Amino acid sequence: MALLLWFTPQLLAQRTLSIEECRRLAVESNNRLKIAQEKVEETEALKGAAIANFFPKVSLNGTYNWNQKSIALLSDAQQQSINHVGTTMMESYNATVGHLAEELSQVDPRLGQALLNAYNSASPEEMLNSMGRQVTDAFNIDMTHVFAGAVTVTEPIYMGGKIRTMYQLSKLSNDAAKLQMDKQKEDLIIRVDEAYWRVVSLQHKLELARQYCSLLDTLSHDVEIMLDEGVATPSDVTKVRVKLNEAQMNLTKAENGLALSKMALLQLCGLDLSGDYLITEYDATRPQFPEATPNMEQVWDNRTEIKLLKLGDKLARANVRLATSGLLPNVAVSGSYLISNPNLLNGYQNKFGGMFTAGVVVNFPICHVDDIYAVKAAKHRRNQIEYELEEAKSMIELQVNKLNYELEVANKKLEQAQSNLRNAEENLRLANESFDEGVVSSSDLMAAQTAWLKAKSEVVDAEIEIRMDQLYLQQALGR
Repeated sequence: MALLLWFTPQLLAQRTLSIEECRRLAVESNNRLKIAQEKVEETEALKGAAIANFFPKVSLNGTYNWNQKSIALLSDAQQQSINHVGTTMMESYNATVGHLAEELSQVDPRLGQALLNAYNSASPEEMLNSMGRQVTDAFNIDMTHVFAGAVTVTEPIYMGGKIRTMYQLSKLSNDAAKLQMDKQKEDLIIRVDEAYWRVVSLQHKLELARQYCSLLDTLSHDVEIMLDEGVATPSDVTKVRVKLNEAQMNLTKAENGLALSKMALLQLCGLDLSGDYLITEYDATRPQFPEATPNMEQVWDNRTEIKLLKLGDKLARANVRLATSGLLPNVAVSGSYLISNPNLLNGYQNKFGGMFTAGVVVNFPICHVDDIYAVKAAKHRRNQIEYELEEAKSMIELQVNKLNYELEVANKKLEQAQSNLRNAEENLRLANESFDEGVVSSSDLMAAQTAWLKAKSEVVDAEIEIRMDQLYLQQALGR
């Protein structure tokens, strides 16, 4: 059966939607795909963060503190004693110098007076007191305003393979996010195709219902004429009218079903559900045959599920290495420039002063039992994924064989339906001729019309079934 594109004057203003257009609109408007795209962007950023761990980290720290009191290393009594050290010493020296001056005066009064004059002119009392105050000032540390800062550079040398493994994990997560987005896109296109072909099927069913109503309407008119001519009975008219009413009810159901199916398709495409759209169709008459025995290795390589499981296996192996890194030593180097005010780099000074520092940090785990069990758990998880991968391969092989068989059955159904349709059309032609000649009754003609409707409907169903089976098979083959 050739799928048709109906053109009527009132439909010319409608927007037409092909299956390719429906797929494109669905991909552009689907929020789940947008979320998946954001997930890909997220993993891209995380991969960049993992790469950054290979390079040095530079940090700048600064602080300011206000303190109510300063630090005094000497008590008040000790400071008082040191501040007056010259006075204390001079009290002892005065007595000694006075006694010596008296003894010199007994020898020569001029010598005693000269000693007193020299001592008074060179008195060290004030000088020693000044030195004492300088000492106590040096032991009083002004901590009212304290400023400090540091620029630090840290570079990991060896972290047990943790940094490299984290980068590999981030890269694999990014690849998995892309595959998940591809899988969601595949599933969305399948849903769109299902909705599209459902609409196509119902459009043909609706056209068949209209043609059937038209046949019964013509028959009803002819039977009424025959009743007037006395060659038909009221019972014949009633039977035709009942059949016509049933056909009109089925037509209404077909219109409602088509409207609902079209709304479902428009919703997937992100379009206005109340919009006026015409679903275009293309020729689907070419029979679709089952695939030749496929190369399952190639099929497995094409399937997104297998790709995801293989990525999961790589992730599990990377997690084993990550857990193992907890049992290996870590080495890092760091360098800093420290600055503070006040500083103690040249005595106590109330000004900024700084210096460079550099160091190496080595950590070697001795007894980390939790990391040992973490390694075991990661290995068991890796084994689980290997079993899941083998099971998935066997299920895919079964799925491909099953769909191949179903496609073969669908092709046979189409051949039988087309044969039945040819017989039904010939039977309807003969019934029409016999009815016009008065050889058969209206009931016989309605039976022929019903058989024709059923045969025509079965052809539509068989063609749509082939189309969907072929779609599912292509998906199963990873194409």
